Amino acid sequence: MISKTSRHLRAPILAALVSASFLASVTGLVHAADDFDAAKITKSDALAARLPSDIKSKGVLSIGSDTTYPPAEFLAGADGQTPEGIDVDLAMAMAQKWGLKLEFLTAQFDSILPAIGPRYDLGVSAFTITNERYNAVDFVSYFNAGKQWAVQAGNPAKFNPEDPCGKVVGAQTGSTGEKSVKAFSDQCVAAKKSPIEIVSMPKQTDLITRLINGAVDGVYAGSTNIGYAVKQTNGQLQTIGAITYPSPNGIAVAKGQTAWAQLVADTMNDLIADGTYGKIMSKWGIDAAAIPKAEVNPRVDE
Repeated sequence: MISKTSRHLRAPILAALVSASFLASVTGLVHAADDFDAAKITKSDALAARLPSDIKSKGVLSIGSDTTYPPAEFLAGADGQTPEGIDVDLAMAMAQKWGLKLEFLTAQFDSILPAIGPRYDLGVSAFTITNERYNAVDFVSYFNAGKQWAVQAGNPAKFNPEDPCGKVVGAQTGSTGEKSVKAFSDQCVAAKKSPIEIVSMPKQTDLITRLINGAVDGVYAGSTNIGYAVKQTNGQLQTIGAITYPSPNGIAVAKGQTAWAQLVADTMNDLIADGTYGKIMSKWGIDAAAIPKAEVNPRVDE
């Protein structure tokens, strides 16, 4: 059995190779029902007329996103640097409706929300909508996701999602998953058990790599990401435990820009009505996460 110390030392050596393999499998996925084509989306003059003047004048929609979180967003293509994923397709569809060019910019996850407005027009990065985040930005809901645990296939670390105390757990820096794992660890300490050893990393794909290598016992993240990772790693991983904390994911808008947020919601609902939204959800295999209506600042429990 590999000790915890040696597993941590070994992970960086294999990280680049496994990450490349993981992303290659993601980009190689064939969707038989994929008939989404952003180029076929026509501009809506009525929606475009409501654009904020600064966005309208520059003619570009600037999106901040952490492109390491498939299937929401990741870098792929021939150059390995082309953004793809659910969020990319939805952002492209909105830009087409508004007659704008799309600038989809890679950023570290926890740096995006503070830069909405000054740096980015919108943040589209599978953000779980939380009351804490409402202090910084407004949100437009666009799909539902919960939290899920992943472990190595066969669960060799004997990880128990009901009792993660003393285990090595991976969670993305700045995510609600990381916040939850810290809370779980506090509960362990309160119960006089060993705390969780939290491995926090900016890139979700690096955490998946560490899990494959056995450098962490489990990873806690959004259910769409975990489900997709399990599917794409060819039997190396499995989910464990139920999906918990189901809640809406949101497109981040600068705080107080009510008209802009409402335009985003109305445009998303237009895409829902004309079938584009459904095609994108189906393309990436997350039909179950689709919502019937986008809302500005929906009420959430978290």
